[in-house]
Amino acid sequence: MRRAIWWAAWAGLLLAVFRGPVMAAEESGDVRRAARAFLEKYQADLARLERRANLAQWRAANSGKKEDFEAAAAASLALRRYHSDPQVYRQLVELTKSADRLSPLQARALQLAKLAYQRNQLPPDLLKQMVDLSTEIERLFNTYRAELDGEKRTNNELLEMLRQENDSARRREIWEALKQVGGVVAHKLVRLAKLRNRAAKRLGFDNYWQMSITLQEHDPDQLLAIFDELEQLTREPFARMKAQLDRELARRFGISADQIMPWHYDNPFFQAAPPSPHVDLDEFYKDKTKEQIVEIARRFYQDVGLPIDEVLKRSDLFEREGKDQHAFCVSIDRAGDVRTLCNIKPTAEWMDTMLHEQGHAVYDLNIDRRLPYNLREPAHIFTTEGVAMLFGALAKTPSWMMAYAGADPRRVDEVAPAILRQRQREQLIFARWTMVMLHFERDLYEDPDRELNALWWDYKERFQRLKRPPERNRPDWAAKPHFTIAPVYYHNYMLGELFAAQLRHRLAQLAGHQGPTAELDFTGNRQFGDFLRQKVFRPGAAVPWPAFVRRATGQRLTARYFAEEVQ
Repeated sequence: MRRAIWWAAWAGLLLAVFRGPVMAAEESGDVRRAARAFLEKYQADLARLERRANLAQWRAANSGKKEDFEAAAAASLALRRYHSDPQVYRQLVELTKSADRLSPLQARALQLAKLAYQRNQLPPDLLKQMVDLSTEIERLFNTYRAELDGEKRTNNELLEMLRQENDSARRREIWEALKQVGGVVAHKLVRLAKLRNRAAKRLGFDNYWQMSITLQEHDPDQLLAIFDELEQLTREPFARMKAQLDRELARRFGISADQIMPWHYDNPFFQAAPPSPHVDLDEFYKDKTKEQIVEIARRFYQDVGLPIDEVLKRSDLFEREGKDQHAFCVSIDRAGDVRTLCNIKPTAEWMDTMLHEQGHAVYDLNIDRRLPYNLREPAHIFTTEGVAMLFGALAKTPSWMMAYAGADPRRVDEVAPAILRQRQREQLIFARWTMVMLHFERDLYEDPDRELNALWWDYKERFQRLKRPPERNRPDWAAKPHFTIAPVYYHNYMLGELFAAQLRHRLAQLAGHQGPTAELDFTGNRQFGDFLRQKVFRPGAAVPWPAFVRRATGQRLTARYFAEEVQ
């Protein structure tokens, strides 16, 4: 009897041993079939809905008509509603648990689909409250007019007055007027932060900052580590640059350098550099027509082997009544229909913008179209920003200006040091400003009830070395519209700058370039175009961005090369 039991047990064990792989194979097959079936439907639906939304956005931006904006809003809402189905989200959660049984592209496509659904898993009533409140705050920003000397003033009017004014007391009055809107919206922004935190907790996150960072595929600790590295590496260069800048401003305003206050900088947040007193880059573009600005960009991209002729045919590049006054790039169908909207003028800034937007375009245009539809996008929002910044910066690079803008070599040689110094100032000032935004927003969402007015100036003193206005306890932070229209996003702009610097370093290696990468010559260098097409554009979003950056540049994303550029 014992022997029979033993044999039965042994037979059962043998059966289990042989059945294990079979059952696992069957289960793997089931998972693969389920994933394939889901992705086939999802990719087709997404392509259809996204194309409709992109075309509607394009029409609205070009026409300015109320009915076109309503159609664009409806198409955008349809895309969002599609991703709000809780049953499909639960299915995706289960499928992604078996990612190891799928091909890498299947697993990645499911992961991105899951993120798209996850950010839309909110109760309609809570979502409506958030949308209504943010819309109300945005409306206040758009319609508010500060009061100065008993008169209502637009933001642009105040900024121009600040640029022109040399009296310190008057500059303070103008600067304070630019901050008035903060007092109008601050309490609403705190309420919005609490609503956003409620939403984040419904989705399983501690707060809205953590949710936003995670859904952008950032690791919070990794992100903060990159910014810590950036802070340490730019601390001394920024201090030296700002000391020199303050001395220049002190001479302009007839005061000592230690009397410089926040209102002495032309930008009310000190996020951009004051104009250089030694060179105005517009002098190199003002004799061009707007059509020539476009042709310069076309010729440059052709020369590096990244032609944009088809993009230009579909684009809308010049000012027109009712048209959006800004600039953007859109890939309508992720299959080659790429368009840019600009309002080109013969200025250095618009030359930069033209190159910038076409940088987005060549990225979108050269993503491998054999990838699944939802992987046919840049590796991350900051990687396409980085590429656009890489190209945009050429408009203010001496070698490029001579080769493509026809700048007089003698004049360029004369002002080249001032051009490069101004570029470094812009980079450093923007880097330190993004640190304020990153840390303040993290603290805002961790505790919206804390003393935010003082916290804002704590970070302004720490990162920007600005003097806190004495006895000022106003919500100056709330005057920044990005807390409403682009929350928890500023870090991506800076990551784009870091990626651009890292790409410049890699391209310099390829070209055997010696000296500062700011002097890297792109003229006719098809090797650069080939590298970017193969290593940066073609992979799309096939892997998460940390792996992508390592594969594209040979190392992790680092602040090191940006810091080398600003020494």
